[in-house]
Amino acid sequence: MTALLEAEGLSAGYHGHPIVHGLDLEIHPGKVCALLGPNGAGKTTTLLTLAGDLPALNGRIAINGRDTKAPMHKRARMGLSFVTEERSVFMRLTVAENLRVGRTKRERALRLFPELEPLLRRRAGLLSGGEQQMLTLARALARGPKILLIDELSLGLAPLVVARLLEAVRAAADEEGVGILLVEQHVRQALKIADEVLVMRRGEIVVRGRAAEVASRLTDVEAAYLSSDDSEV
Repeated sequence: MTALLEAEGLSAGYHGHPIVHGLDLEIHPGKVCALLGPNGAGKTTTLLTLAGDLPALNGRIAINGRDTKAPMHKRARMGLSFVTEERSVFMRLTVAENLRVGRTKRERALRLFPELEPLLRRRAGLLSGGEQQMLTLARALARGPKILLIDELSLGLAPLVVARLLEAVRAAADEEGVGILLVEQHVRQALKIADEVLVMRRGEIVVRGRAAEVASRLTDVEAAYLSSDDSEV
């Protein structure tokens, strides 16, 4: 089966200085891949490069089997959607207006997150952090992407809200066939919904395997690879 998104020998960074080195990955329909690692490992740089916001320094990226160097807006037309760690909502607009501006099918968004229906007339700036992230994710998923990149969806949120958001991510893969690459700080929560896990440290993949296999030795993986590394930028 052709991967929806593929990177081969990918190097990425800023101003010609690589942070990510020789990355290989494939994202397939209906699968969730969790990209884990300590702060500064290169996870966000990876997502920005795959999304087309940063140019690759080396290697190749393919979408639907075709190599691409297209910028982000053109990759969006190819079916790629990117949820950044910053909540992508218009704070002065209502929930309903946010859905409309995002060219989102309102009915589909509310089917994904019925919690938003009683909030449709409320300004996004008055929502809780969790409600803002539900709105962000609803907008991304309701556009019907083939590929979804997610960067720290749960940042600063309570565990119950995190579980609800990740439940929707898993449902998008299972029910819509979306291929998902997820960067997530809640490692144990991410492992519950992931199919595959990549652990990155200092810009390189140091652990690769099925989620169940990584979960079975999580204590060792956390001790060896997931602790903070102050030497990273």
